[in-house]
Amino acid sequence: MKRYNWQVILGLSLIVLSAILYFAHYAIFRDAHHIFIYLLGDVAFVPIEVLLVTLIIHKVLSVREKRSRLKKLNMVIGAFFSEVGTHLLKSLSDFDPNPKKMGGNLIIKGNWSHKEFAHLSKSLRGYGYVIDSKKGDLGELKSFLVGKRGFLLGLLENPNLLEHETFTDLLWAVFHLTEELASRENVRQLADTDYAHLSGDIKRAYVLLISEWVDYMKHLKDYYPYLFSLAIRTNPFDPNASVEIT
Repeated sequence: MKRYNWQVILGLSLIVLSAILYFAHYAIFRDAHHIFIYLLGDVAFVPIEVLLVTLIIHKVLSVREKRSRLKKLNMVIGAFFSEVGTHLLKSLSDFDPNPKKMGGNLIIKGNWSHKEFAHLSKSLRGYGYVIDSKKGDLGELKSFLVGKRGFLLGLLENPNLLEHETFTDLLWAVFHLTEELASRENVRQLADTDYAHLSGDIKRAYVLLISEWVDYMKHLKDYYPYLFSLAIRTNPFDPNASVEIT
């Protein structure tokens, strides 16, 4: 004979208890009409209770919980940009043959609204990125990324990142670029086909990094104005950016 789990036992116990109470009510008052009126009323309210609890209240609580998780996740994203991302943006932009063409659009102002951030994100999706791995300093990039490999691995091990697919994609792209560079003994003497391959890896990481950076800047604007002020003053795309306030 199969053993019932505790949920089934609890359910049967509650049904039996309810039946006993209804029987006691009838035994005392002898009023079956009154019992069935309230029984039918209670049963009729069950669908509404299911609607309120499982659909509306549960949905509201789920949205609040998701917002809380994403807010904590943005702390991890902030650590990434502080430790790796901001410097990496500057390094990867050196491989852009025409950095001023896009860089001018990425000079974010302190008074930007959601509409301006949305317009920037839309324009970035339609931008034709061009990357030349021969233009920048692959040796410096390799040294920087290899030095941050442990930090990147630590972020990839964070299970909360599953909530943020675009940032996870960015981390994998950056980590892949790190492995590609680390696997080459001398990145300054490569075949043209190898340089072309690295250009694709750099472009993949660069596109994802810029998109994530814009979203992160918007998050700082909404929730942490003091951090947003610092981020503006250290904008890697602004040639006139200065951390000192004059």
